[in-house]
Amino acid sequence: MTNWTGIRWMMGGTSLALAAIAAVSFTTNQVSADPNDNELIIEGQKIPTKTKAPEGSPFDELYSGWRYRSPETQALQMDDFENPGFPMVDRGQALWEKVDGSAGKSCASCHNDASESMKGVRASMPKWHDKIGKVQALEHHINYCRTERMGAKEWKWESDDMLGMTAYVGLQSRGMPVKVETGGKYKDTWEKGKALYYTRVGQLDMSCAGCHEDNTGRMIRADHLSQGQINGFPVYRFKWSKMGSIHRRFKGCMDNIRAKPYKRGSDEFTALELYVASRGQGLSCLLYTSDAADEVVPV
Repeated sequence: MTNWTGIRWMMGGTSLALAAIAAVSFTTNQVSADPNDNELIIEGQKIPTKTKAPEGSPFDELYSGWRYRSPETQALQMDDFENPGFPMVDRGQALWEKVDGSAGKSCASCHNDASESMKGVRASMPKWHDKIGKVQALEHHINYCRTERMGAKEWKWESDDMLGMTAYVGLQSRGMPVKVETGGKYKDTWEKGKALYYTRVGQLDMSCAGCHEDNTGRMIRADHLSQGQINGFPVYRFKWSKMGSIHRRFKGCMDNIRAKPYKRGSDEFTALELYVASRGQGLSCLLYTSDAADEVVPV
């Protein structure tokens, strides 16, 4: 006699996964929408949100995630006073001048005026760290300065202090094109990130490319799938009600496809960050705000 109860129990997880895949496929096949053509102008400065794709890109043109957001969210992006991410920028600016640690130094003690010394820094991250001997994210570089130069404690990756500092440093590159290194000593890390981007993982057997390359522009649930560009991080997401890092967004994506995520700051997420950043070469750096509906995949 067939034990149907046992078979149903053993197949339960597989059935759920297949049903979820079917639901995703159905949604993405039904609705699509092109990125809008609205212009991003902040304090009189027109910031490009579209550029010609670099050689080897799967796209002809690159679009910032800003182009996929609602007009209401775009309006917040164009007003620094209304942008909900700016209180964190203010926090970072205060921390820049704050003396901390046994060396009696602040960030400004070495780097002086951030508007000059930090210009272009966000646009080139992740970047090789000579002392550590590998590619490191902006958060790694900040914590190295804190522990080795200031004699201060590390900040946790997703702490308000770290997010405030990365937002403040990132703002100094607003409007500048993303320009990360991918060859030479960066090559192995870049190749690792590329492999991670295209590898299908998790119970839903999905990859980054499955959404942001194969289905970009389509709707999945309430979310308009972007090209997965990261030129606007750290990003304020209404779902989080606060800012979050690139690695937090990577983790959220892996959680959504029922995969075991890597740790924030891990070599894997840093490699993925480098590769994804390289896919956005030439896009302008932003301080980005994301819709409440944007809660399924990385922006």
